Parts: sequence; C-alpha cells; structure tokens
Amino acid sequence: MMPNARTGGVAMIDRAHVDDVIYRVAVSSFLYYPTKSIDEPGYTIDEDLDWCLARLPFERQAEFRDRIRVLISDPDADRRGFVRDMRLLADR
Repeated sequence: MMPNARTGGVAMIDRAHVDDVIYRVAVSSFLYYPTKSIDEPGYTIDEDLDWCLARLPFERQAEFRDRIRVLISDPDADRRGFVRDMRLLADR
C-alpha cells in the first residue's frame, strides 16, 4: 500500500471494500458445506476465497486468506475478531 502520513504510514482501505469482504465471507460461509466439491464438480474453496478477497488490495490478501478459509469451512468459527480486524483496516 502507499504510505500515508494521516494513517500512520499505511493507506486506508475504502470502507465499502471492507464491507464487501465481510459480506462475501458471510455468504460463502452460509453456502459452504463439507461435500460441496462432490456435489459441484470442479468447485474448490479457493474460488470462494478469491471472490472474498477480490476487494482487498493484493498486498493484504495473503494476510487474510487462511483466516477466511477457516471462517468459511468451520461453522463454529468465531467471526467477531475478523469483523473487528476488517473494520480497523478502514478506520486507520
């Protein structure tokens, strides 16, 4: 990201993009089930991950990829910390 004096050296991410990521993770989590790749030949969770991360700058995607994978695939995963951390990206 481009340095920015107002945000402590890191450019802010647009709040709408952060909201889109949160929304996409919620949708992907809701639609995912363990046998989805059997029921939908060719499906991989990476499709959902790419869709969820598409609104984040490339340099921030790796930071969240594994975390989002767990949020999609584990219905018991606590999403509150993820939502908080995503919101912080827009509040810097």
